[in-house]
Amino acid sequence: MLLIRGTFRATGSKPDGDTIPFTPDDVADWKRVPGDHKVLPKADGRASIRLEAIDALETHYGDDDSGVQHQPLDLAHRAADELLTWLGFTQFVRDDLETITSTTPETVPGFILTGGADIFGRCVALVGRRIPPVFNGYEIEVDERQLRNTANHHLVSLGLAYPTFYTGFPDHLRASLTLAARAARSSTPKKGVWDRDRTTDGAEVTGMSSLTADTGAVILPKLFRRLKDYLDLNPAAPALGCFRAFLAGAADRFYLQGQPEPLTGLHRIVEVDTALQTVKMTRPVEDITFDEK
Repeated sequence: MLLIRGTFRATGSKPDGDTIPFTPDDVADWKRVPGDHKVLPKADGRASIRLEAIDALETHYGDDDSGVQHQPLDLAHRAADELLTWLGFTQFVRDDLETITSTTPETVPGFILTGGADIFGRCVALVGRRIPPVFNGYEIEVDERQLRNTANHHLVSLGLAYPTFYTGFPDHLRASLTLAARAARSSTPKKGVWDRDRTTDGAEVTGMSSLTADTGAVILPKLFRRLKDYLDLNPAAPALGCFRAFLAGAADRFYLQGQPEPLTGLHRIVEVDTALQTVKMTRPVEDITFDEK
């Protein structure tokens, strides 16, 4: 992975538990990020970092046309706040629209370890704080020790983010994050999202409020996003009968652990009980590898 040194700045943005703005010390470093997609920085050189291999509860998803929604905010904000605190921000203020209006200090030093960008122009990376382990601009083999010193591993170990793997993420790092997630899920009491997670047990879905209220079902954010998009089609009548067909049409490609051939459509691992109005995934998230788009 390519190491890029710089600063994190949250003011004016809407960071959640798995995204944060970052500005390299040398803005030209964005051009060095490998892969098919380019990082798309703002005019001041800042670009959004998508923390690799994790998915935190949504604090804001959607747009003005479809409506912005969120998952239960107590856990969503815990993840977002923990990321900012871990990076070194000692105080921060968030307005009602999820925008950070001020922080102390204004910026904090840190670095990223990246292998590429996503289709939205965000840099996908492991996030580190303070002084990096090697000189800026080096490509290094990231080992488990280095991974354990990243925000990615930290959030998973606290149960504040789900491990969510995509093709290209190294197997040894995947194994380390999986162990951290399973430890958080099996602890007594269960940590973070795992204490309330209904992804594989079945979440009752009677409308968006059943997923967004403080007492709403906590589920894998990717499943939440698909449900939100589906319910937007007919919010007045939130029936689940066509949800699996919707998932088939969305055509997410993924691999299951132990199966070499890819599958297309999350309907293959999602069950819907229309009588009980429940949705559940039939495989734990750590068994799934999503295909990069």
